[in-house]
Amino acid sequence: MQVKTIHMSNLHFEHEMWKRELAFCDDELIFLTARLEEVTSKNTDHDMLREVEHFQNQFILQKENIDVFTHNINAKEHELSEFAKDHPVASDHVHFKDHNGLRDNMEGFAKNYNEMKTEFRRFLTKWM
Repeated sequence: MQVKTIHMSNLHFEHEMWKRELAFCDDELIFLTARLEEVTSKNTDHDMLREVEHFQNQFILQKENIDVFTHNINAKEHELSEFAKDHPVASDHVHFKDHNGLRDNMEGFAKNYNEMKTEFRRFLTKWM
């Protein structure tokens, strides 16, 4: 099986893109949490409170995912940086092993995060 390689600048670009996406999601969770608190303050229905707990758990889980992915990306960036320091001329020409696993995980995160937001919008429509 042939290992796919990728240029350092493309890895770095993808890492930066992901870090920005994760930072946006992290900020957005603050906004979504505030909206959830607003819904909670206006309703006390037992069924609604179960759904509130579900979203509280989802927001915590998403925040943990964001933290883990950010850490993993920063670790990869550190590896690239160390390589560039040790090999300043070669870094422009070297190809690295592609990070398919991380890319797949980020794509899965984005899909799950967007599904959670869609579910949350439906919840808001139902209870607001």
